[in-house]
Amino acid sequence: MQLKDIRDLVAADLAAVDAEIRRQLASDVALVSQVGDYIVGGGGKRLRPLLVVLAARAAGTRNSSHVPAAALIEFIHTATLLHDDVVDDSAKRRGRDTANEAFGNPASVLVGDFLYSRAFQMMATLDSPALIQVMADATNTIAAGEVMQLMNSGDPDTTEIRYMEVIYRKTARLFEAGAQIAAIVARAPTGVEAALARYGKHLGIAFQLVDDALDYRGDAEALGKNVGDDLAEGKPTLPLIHALRHGDAASAAMIRSAIEQGGTEEQAPIRAVVESTGGLDYTARLAEDEAARAIDALGSVPSSPYRDALAALAGFAVSRNA
Repeated sequence: MQLKDIRDLVAADLAAVDAEIRRQLASDVALVSQVGDYIVGGGGKRLRPLLVVLAARAAGTRNSSHVPAAALIEFIHTATLLHDDVVDDSAKRRGRDTANEAFGNPASVLVGDFLYSRAFQMMATLDSPALIQVMADATNTIAAGEVMQLMNSGDPDTTEIRYMEVIYRKTARLFEAGAQIAAIVARAPTGVEAALARYGKHLGIAFQLVDDALDYRGDAEALGKNVGDDLAEGKPTLPLIHALRHGDAASAAMIRSAIEQGGTEEQAPIRAVVESTGGLDYTARLAEDEAARAIDALGSVPSSPYRDALAALAGFAVSRNA
């Protein structure tokens, strides 16, 4: 099953989510609407809303509450991207200028805040204390993960354990929350809710591991951003951590300096070391293990085409090249 087939299975739901996103972005403040329209026009995979609608269908939803649930997850994700691009001083995302490049840092930060607050307004309309608790905990965890990543940036002594904690908090936690609230709005049994949350967690970890590997091996045009951005920003992601651990003394010194200084001067030789030490293969193996754990979690979810699509989505997460 290809990504297009997965999307086609819930095409009507995804169209409803897109309409909800556009409706909720409307504001009487012109700049909010302008930046919002720019973000929506940027497209993207919309994997998190896709995850929510698939999980809700797999959990047996009988109403349309999963539509605003999927939209609010995308709002939170987009808010984190707006803030991330300011922190990282990023100029490109999805093949075009970032919002901070197009509108400036202040507008990006403030519209990000608007999206966060709009997401919580949407949560309130769903009238579910359990859902609100999950999302309140998740957004706090994500914010802490952003701070942890900032602390790791420029630190060549970042361990694999610290790195894995960051990608869980910063990325996987929102996947986990999205799958869990899908089960909540579907009024699924506790066991199904727990299984879908586990699925989302492992899917999110796999997705981020692949993302970090693509920063060294991906195609800039396909990725829609510059390959090597993480290295240029001094971010010690897993391929680099592995290369530091297994390279010779000269390679380790070069990598340590690159992490501490950032920049792009040594990108080509560092990418060669990451390849030769098996850093990308190691990262890919861990991603495949996480995808397998995600699929295994679906064993507690009733059989359906939607459950099959969730399994296929885990396969896509580790086979993609962008």
